[in-house]
Amino acid sequence: MAAVKSVRKMYGLCFHAVRQTAGLKWSRLLQQRTFRVSAVHQQQPFDSTLEKPQFPGASAEFVDQLEFIQPNVISGIPVYRVMDRQGNIINPSQDPQLPKEAVLNFYQKMTLLNTMDRILYESQRQGRISFYMTNYGEEGTHIGSAAALDPNDLVFGQYREAGVLMYRGFPLDYFMAQCYANADDLGKGRQMPVHYGSRDLNFVTISSPLATQIPQAAGAAYAIKRENLDRVVICYFGEGAASEGDAHAGFNFSATLECPLIFFCRNNGYAISTPTNEQYRGDGIAARGPGYGMLSIRVDGNDVFAVYNATKEARRRAVAENQPFLIEAMTYRIGHHSTSDDSSAYRSVDEVNYWDKQDHPISRLRHYMTARGWWSEDDERSWRKQSRKTVMEAFERAEKRLKPKPELLFTDVYEEMTPHISKQRESMWRHLQQYKEHYPLDLYDK
Repeated sequence: MAAVKSVRKMYGLCFHAVRQTAGLKWSRLLQQRTFRVSAVHQQQPFDSTLEKPQFPGASAEFVDQLEFIQPNVISGIPVYRVMDRQGNIINPSQDPQLPKEAVLNFYQKMTLLNTMDRILYESQRQGRISFYMTNYGEEGTHIGSAAALDPNDLVFGQYREAGVLMYRGFPLDYFMAQCYANADDLGKGRQMPVHYGSRDLNFVTISSPLATQIPQAAGAAYAIKRENLDRVVICYFGEGAASEGDAHAGFNFSATLECPLIFFCRNNGYAISTPTNEQYRGDGIAARGPGYGMLSIRVDGNDVFAVYNATKEARRRAVAENQPFLIEAMTYRIGHHSTSDDSSAYRSVDEVNYWDKQDHPISRLRHYMTARGWWSEDDERSWRKQSRKTVMEAFERAEKRLKPKPELLFTDVYEEMTPHISKQRESMWRHLQQYKEHYPLDLYDK
């Protein structure tokens, strides 16, 4: 029982530490942000007279009873929330007290994302684009977390964080250009749809292989720490990606190197078609944090204010203390995994309808605004009409644009084109000239 109590005590300290709000004194803040060497964590001098474990790999006490630690020793982690499903503030002390303009911006970004999703999903079904992934039901995790960050903070996304980019000001024209792979695409048509990226907005280009962004984010956060910058890295991933080996590497590196990094897990219930009860046996993803020495919290991902509060506090402390934080946002993926998926094969319509109709982040925030007289039925109709018109205009512009020029197939790998790449380019142009009747080159930028 001593071992069990020790683990419970450890988790209790970690969880309650996340919720502390007392600021650090300036001198202490500077001291903690200074690059710390590993000598601080070296093993204490060995004293053979002490009847306590001297093993370097753990801090514990001896026990004389044989007992295995139960898997539920850390279980039932509470879900932090600010609003109930009707948009009522539960504890006034947790109300972020955001001004009306900020809350309206939250709502408009969430609904604009929803509108863009519907139009691009339909365009894929019509054969206009090759692939798409919607964000239905997870809009609160995007906007709440993005709003709590500084514009200079570096973002590593997975593939369902379009709302983070939208909040940062990524234009609809660029979203459309990327999905259409036209000449305006910042990625020059080289990526499949929804793999966005923006250097100007500090959003690292999305990569298809699952969880590769997690150790990359740890490395970026370590570099930021070395430069002693007032920045953090935030790394988004799903609970399915947390089963990848890269997640372990990223968690462990960030904790041992003490990096200013926020791990943001969107636990939406499914890893494509695999439900959470087939993914893990522990208490979700937040329960893994203490094992890596990370401060962790579980929040209601459908409560945009809860997400905002947790991310804001994690960011403040990550910068001040040079340590990683793990946020598990509990939400639900209302849409199919992607246009390549049919979720009716593995979940019921009633299950989806519950989350869509009864516990949706957009409707919850709308209840909050309506109760304060900030939003009306007329406002809703007007905004929905306006936002759809705006998205459709960007959609039509993207569809008319030319494709990137073929020459771009051979650039941006080497500073100077190598001989073998030059030969491939010349071979391509000879082929196109010889069989030009088979290639619609007039659809490509010159």
